Amino acid sequence: MSWAAVTLDAVQTFLASASASRSFTLSSPLDLRATLAVSGLKGPSMAVRPDGLWRASRTPYGPVTVLMRLEHRRLVTRAWGPGSDWALHRIPDWVGEHDDPGALLPCHPAVERAARLGRGMRMASVGGMVEVLVPTILAQKVTAVEAGRSYRQLVARYGEPAPGPGDFVMLPPHPDRLADLRYFDFHPLGVERRRAETIIGACRVADRIEATSTQDLSTSYRFLHCLRGIGPWTSAEVMSVARGDPDAVPVGDFHLPNTVAWALAAEARGTDERMLELLAPYEGQRGRVIRLLERYGGRAPAYGPRLAPRDFRRY
Repeated sequence: MSWAAVTLDAVQTFLASASASRSFTLSSPLDLRATLAVSGLKGPSMAVRPDGLWRASRTPYGPVTVLMRLEHRRLVTRAWGPGSDWALHRIPDWVGEHDDPGALLPCHPAVERAARLGRGMRMASVGGMVEVLVPTILAQKVTAVEAGRSYRQLVARYGEPAPGPGDFVMLPPHPDRLADLRYFDFHPLGVERRRAETIIGACRVADRIEATSTQDLSTSYRFLHCLRGIGPWTSAEVMSVARGDPDAVPVGDFHLPNTVAWALAAEARGTDERMLELLAPYEGQRGRVIRLLERYGGRAPAYGPRLAPRDFRRY
C-alpha cells in the first residue's frame, strides 16, 4: 500500500471520529420524536435513545451521524463525519424550525384536540429525498411489518456503518449501489419485482430527484410522478417528510381514509373521496391535519382480522 493511501485512510479515520456541534434557541416547542420518528425515516438509520435522537444520513460532502438533544428551549446537536458542517447548517430545516404550525386553524373539535396534544409536532424538511423515497417504495401495498423488515434487511446488506460513536445506526444504502442491482437481488429481502424495479429506476436518476429539492414543491411532485411506479401516495409520503409539505395528502392509503372519517365524521369507514371532502376546509394544511390525526386522533373501529404479513421469499 502506498504512503498516499495510508495518509488518505488516516484522514478518513480522523474525519469519522472528529465531531462538530451547534446549539440554538428554538422559536417554539419541539417534540423531536413526533417530528422526526415518522414514516420514511424510521429504520436502522435513526434511533431514539435516552441521550437524544440519532440520525445517520448521506450529504453532498459525505456521510454524517447527528445527535439531537433538547435542553429546555435549546436544541443541542453534535455531528460526526465529513458531512458534519453541511448537516449542522441544515439542522433548523431538519427539525422544522421554519415551519408554521400556527397556519392551521382548527374548525373541528378533533383537530383542535390533536393540535393541542401535538403542540411540539412540526412538519420538518429533512432533505435526502432518495433516502426517504426508498423505504417509502418498500411500503407500497404491503403491511408496515413487511416494509420495515425489508428495509432493515436492505440496509444490513447494502448499507454501511455510520461515522462516529453511534454503532447502533447504519448509513442508508448509496443510490449508486442500489442502481446497480437487478430485481432478483431484492427477492431474498422479501421484495417482489415491481417494487424492486421502482427502487432501481429511482436510484438511477437520484441526482435529478435531489436537484428538485431546491425547486418549488410542484416541480418535485411532477418529476416524481414521471417515474415509473411512483404515484400520488408515494410522492405525498416523500414530500411530507423530505420537503415538509404541510398539504401532502397520500391518496390511496389503506387506513388513512378510515382514520380521517372516524375523527371528523364518526364514520367507521371512509374512502379517498370522503377523506378529501372532510379535509377540504384545511386546504394548504391537510398534510398537517393528517399527521396530527394519525398520532392523536384515535383509531377507527377494527372489523375482522388484520391483514397478515406476507413473505415474498416463499413465492
